[in-house]
Amino acid sequence: MADNDDKTEQPTSKKLSDARNKGQVPRSKEASTFFVLIAGVLSLWVFSSWLAIGMKQIMFNSFTLTREQVFSTDEFRRIFVENLKDVALPLIGIISILFVCAIVGSIFIGGYNFSQQALMPKFSKMNPLSGVKRIVSLNSLIELIKGIFKVSFIGAFCYFAISGKFAELMSLSYLDPLVAIKRGITLLFQLMIIIVCAMLPIVIIDVPYQKWNYIRQLKMSKQEVKDEYKDTEGNPQIKGKIKQMQFQMAARRMMKKVPEADVVVTNPTHYAVALSYDVDGTTAPLVVAKGVDEIAEKIKEIARETNVPIVRLPPLARSLYYTTELDCEIPRGLFQAVAQLLAWVMGMKAYKEGKQQQKPKDLDPNLPIPDELRF
Repeated sequence: MADNDDKTEQPTSKKLSDARNKGQVPRSKEASTFFVLIAGVLSLWVFSSWLAIGMKQIMFNSFTLTREQVFSTDEFRRIFVENLKDVALPLIGIISILFVCAIVGSIFIGGYNFSQQALMPKFSKMNPLSGVKRIVSLNSLIELIKGIFKVSFIGAFCYFAISGKFAELMSLSYLDPLVAIKRGITLLFQLMIIIVCAMLPIVIIDVPYQKWNYIRQLKMSKQEVKDEYKDTEGNPQIKGKIKQMQFQMAARRMMKKVPEADVVVTNPTHYAVALSYDVDGTTAPLVVAKGVDEIAEKIKEIARETNVPIVRLPPLARSLYYTTELDCEIPRGLFQAVAQLLAWVMGMKAYKEGKQQQKPKDLDPNLPIPDELRF
């Protein structure tokens, strides 16, 4: 297995997809905390008045008791239920906003991801040696330094914020309960805004770092990239061997059709194309075999063994090779040239068999081939 120092390649899309399936996605605890703090600020701003009134009512219900109420269990139960009703609406609103923002903060980077593999128990995590390695790892050291910096940075912000409000906090006990509660909520609101402002630069630094660290952990070595390509695309050597075998099988099938051809047109050294034409049929002449170099020589060899005429017409041979696929009809633009060729071949065959007394004239090598079909 390659060392981490050898992992210089960016993770492939398959590696990233496999990591997501295992539940490995970039996450930022600081972003999640930041969104929860934002939720706290918003919820206090929206529900502060209702929360202050509810808390005042709780204090009134809890501290204005008669003698009979103090010694009555049922009365305490009633007061408890009333206190819950007084703060139920603002608490439900605050909790709902916190819940939504906590989810948003968790998927802020990395997106939503549900992995069944991550839910499966991993007994390897119970190994004490693995636990010690995680504790003394570089990531643990970075998290420790980040935690110390975060506490120090935010603590300094909070100290300077509270130090100027200490006397005001102490004087809340002398104010009217409703006024004191509203003022306390306002001070808490201001403190949370200060904490949010302190968290903002931490989040701005942490989010790019978590993305970078996530990619760094998934980096691959050159050998891993090659192995993955072999697994997904197949071994190039095996694929090449399969293509070679397929080509050989196709070539063998093609060679079996050469003896059935009416003529073989050659370059004469590089190209060979075998044509077949059914005089009684309604289709145009077909290319039943074609090839270059070694395959062309094999086609000509089989043609000689089976007495198939071989005609040297370089322009027509090249044109047929490049414009017509195997077992397909020739292009309409070559009908006239091929018709003259087949007429000459049939005339020579009839002359050799004695069916025709006069030998056909030599075939004109300059057969009519359109310019767009010349190669």
